[in-house]
Amino acid sequence: MGRLDGKIAFISGTGAGIGRAAARIFAAEGALVFGCDIDEDSAAETVELVEKTGGAMRSVAPVDLSTEAGAGEWVDAGIEAFGGIDILYNNASALRNGPFGTMAADDWYFTLRNELDIPYFCTRAAWPHLIARGGGAVLNVASVAAVRGARFMPMVPHGAAKGGVPAMSKHLCAAGAPHRTRVNTVAPGMTRTSATAPFLDDPNGPKEQLGARIPVGRVGEPEDIARVAALLCFDEAAFVNGANLMVDGGDSAMAG
Repeated sequence: MGRLDGKIAFISGTGAGIGRAAARIFAAEGALVFGCDIDEDSAAETVELVEKTGGAMRSVAPVDLSTEAGAGEWVDAGIEAFGGIDILYNNASALRNGPFGTMAADDWYFTLRNELDIPYFCTRAAWPHLIARGGGAVLNVASVAAVRGARFMPMVPHGAAKGGVPAMSKHLCAAGAPHRTRVNTVAPGMTRTSATAPFLDDPNGPKEQLGARIPVGRVGEPEDIARVAALLCFDEAAFVNGANLMVDGGDSAMAG
């Protein structure tokens, strides 16, 4: 018996990285997973991986969740496929960083749109369906960059956008209370994904410096984040609400 048996979980950005790990872990715990991605091939590969291990998953791609219409279409497709929603895991995002004094305004707006608008629009689209099911769980994704600055890379847009996610989650926690809907945030630290691997594998990069700073002595793996995300969606976590859980190996607990 899985701890998500009978649950319908919508997970965005399941084509790779943390989203793919989450799809596999949630499905292994018994959830019916409805995913999406901007890349059709990687989205299909995740479905294949889940089904090979006996899980149940469907997915759509490509999608643009940064618009009200795109988010609504994804949620509607999932409702049509599975008939409802119990869990919404707003994992998908995209960002652009650069030197503060010279980066283009378009990079700022791109990051806000893809890191703050996406969870907002997806949650709005899913909200009436969660209420119709008698409540559920929403999990948003922030970042360690939301609570501390970074010297190794300029990331003002990313930090600002992800800083808004826990604040939004707290207000959604209040809005969801009458409807038995919990809203939490998970905040990953530096995690190895296809996007960060070139940076982490750069022999002249800050990998050793980062690893030395993190108390557990390494950067995160996608499964590190996805396992905690699943935990927050288990019925056993019913009293966890409005939390912003740091999953960063202790990085954010350090003074410098």
